[in-house]
Amino acid sequence: MEDGVLKEGFLVKRGHIVHNWKARWFILRQNTLLYYKLEGGRKVTPPKGRILLDGCTITCPCLEYENRPLLIKLKTQTSTEYFLEACSREERDAWAFEITGAIHAGQPGKVQQLHILKNSFKLPPHISLHRIVDKMHDSSSGIRPSPNMEQGSTYKKTFIGSSLVDWLISNSFSANRLEAVTLASMLMEENFLRPVGVRSMGAIRSGDLAEQFLDDSTALYTFAESHKKKISSKEDISLSTVELSGTVVKQGYLAKQEENRPVGGFSLRGSLVSALEDNGVPTGVKGNVQGNLFKVITKDDTHYYIQASSKAERTEWIEAIKKLT
Repeated sequence: MEDGVLKEGFLVKRGHIVHNWKARWFILRQNTLLYYKLEGGRKVTPPKGRILLDGCTITCPCLEYENRPLLIKLKTQTSTEYFLEACSREERDAWAFEITGAIHAGQPGKVQQLHILKNSFKLPPHISLHRIVDKMHDSSSGIRPSPNMEQGSTYKKTFIGSSLVDWLISNSFSANRLEAVTLASMLMEENFLRPVGVRSMGAIRSGDLAEQFLDDSTALYTFAESHKKKISSKEDISLSTVELSGTVVKQGYLAKQEENRPVGGFSLRGSLVSALEDNGVPTGVKGNVQGNLFKVITKDDTHYYIQASSKAERTEWIEAIKKLT
């Protein structure tokens, strides 16, 4: 990536005069979003246009096109509107995050603004936090928790932070993303929501108000009350309770090779763990995985081959896992 480029990639842009939609290559810099025509898969220079970000406002999610849920709307100081469509929710959120950062670059007052909003934000008198939570639980129009993965672990009955922000705005509980983040923080403080996993728990521990609730597609949350009420099966208890509220024995990055299985977590109860030397690498394992390998065999005889960053790290992981098996 070139110097000064914050993000680049494909977005589908709505035309200004004729409202057709065309793929363009976008390059985000500190104060400008440039876009280029494409010919033969390559950008055509000079840029076809530029969006000046100073004084720009961003709307995400933009709900003006029912059949295009992945839109971002930018409105410039001169009230020109740009509609940009991403290829996935993750890409949309990543672009919105980077563009918002570029708009607010050099404005340390944003954290102060959050503090002011935190102290001044009031729910309309006819709306209570209980009503919002009831609406979130609604089977047709609420938020549906589902399995989500973070850093190799799968967490049941969770939703991502940016999804809740989207939902609060689309249901008119908040006028913008800043208000929605503040409202979500209030729901956490009142124990209607709880953070799940490394990313969202880390934000709570940081103690920084601006980062209490994360408008982010990698931060996970769950319903605090429904979690307590609805867990019934042994499977749910063994997986969800440990993952949502268990003590972290060890954490860090590992490379894992699986054969014909979906990515996700697995139970360590009743499993066997052992170190593998270089000649113990199984046939069929792809890539450069020589060295620092260990193997976990679960009680249903599934074999996982995992690579640590060093022999010392491998030993630490093996010892930590043995304590749990």
